Amino acid sequence: MKRVLATVAIGCLTLAGCSSGEFKGVYDLPLPGGADLGDHPYSVTVQFADVLDLVPQAAVKVGDVPVGRVREVRLGGDGWTAETVVEVNGDVVLPANAVARLRQSSLLGEKFVELAPPDAAAKPAAAGRLANGATITLDRTNRNPEFEEIFGALSLLLNGGGIGQLQTINRELSKVMDGNEAQIRSFLSGVDTLMTDLDAHRSDITEALDGLNRLSATLEHRHEQVSGALTDLTPGLQALSEQRTQLVSMLQSLDRLSTVATDVVDRSRDDMVADLRALAPILGQLAAAGKNLPQSLQMLPTFPFPDSVLGAVKGDYINAYASMIPAPGVPLPPPGQGVPPGLPTLPLPSSGTRVSSGGS
Repeated sequence: MKRVLATVAIGCLTLAGCSSGEFKGVYDLPLPGGADLGDHPYSVTVQFADVLDLVPQAAVKVGDVPVGRVREVRLGGDGWTAETVVEVNGDVVLPANAVARLRQSSLLGEKFVELAPPDAAAKPAAAGRLANGATITLDRTNRNPEFEEIFGALSLLLNGGGIGQLQTINRELSKVMDGNEAQIRSFLSGVDTLMTDLDAHRSDITEALDGLNRLSATLEHRHEQVSGALTDLTPGLQALSEQRTQLVSMLQSLDRLSTVATDVVDRSRDDMVADLRALAPILGQLAAAGKNLPQSLQMLPTFPFPDSVLGAVKGDYINAYASMIPAPGVPLPPPGQGVPPGLPTLPLPSSGTRVSSGGS
């Protein structure tokens, strides 16, 4: 029986080497119970920051179901990233932005690559499908912590870590909180109110941040203008800096002037109030004159003639009405008989003026 099994194993090795053309060792042997790749498998390159001890022929799973295997593990072109080439059954459909995780079957079990759609809450699945030759980049891969890493961190914590200080921390927290329950409760209530208000004004905060973003973008587009303005301000600021002593002296002089002016106003306040009170009757009479005063002032330049004579032209006619009252004891002549002796004559206006007279 053992001889038959050995013969079968040798035959399998021979077939594997013949089918691939070159036998590279035990990594070329498919694992028993591996996934069926089907007639048309497709290959995908997966980038990992740390591939750990993943080996070729390891399983590739989707939802804990084997759908492929690892064909090759190699170093990336940047010299830091590990690249894993996996083959997946052609009937398995994954979105174009599928993610990959390096997991292990049990606590001390073998490593395998898990393919899955992206988390719907973080990023929705893409419309296309994962195609042959696609690459799952480093930002869409991760790995679970190793068992050795967990025990190493636990050992660091237990040996010289922070366990010994937990009692001290607990004791100091008790001292702080003992007797200050009301203040702590008030503080937590204030924090709750603050967070509630911030949440209520979330849209305003977002709008303010958007406004700052727009302002920053505008300033970025006007970088040359801002730089030019700052450059042009430099001589002015330099001049102000050089004249700082004179500016300070001017401000001090203004301070002394204001002090003197305040003292003068305080001392002359009573006299000023008395003068204003003395002006009050005059201003009252001027106000009572109303519109008569402006009309009288209009007559002053042309006295004794009104404004109508201003439009007269030399040689034209102007109607003037004059009333003459004779002196006491001087009789008036009958109409049409001239001027009696002793009565002064009224000089007539210049040529071209018609004067109408009447007596009373």
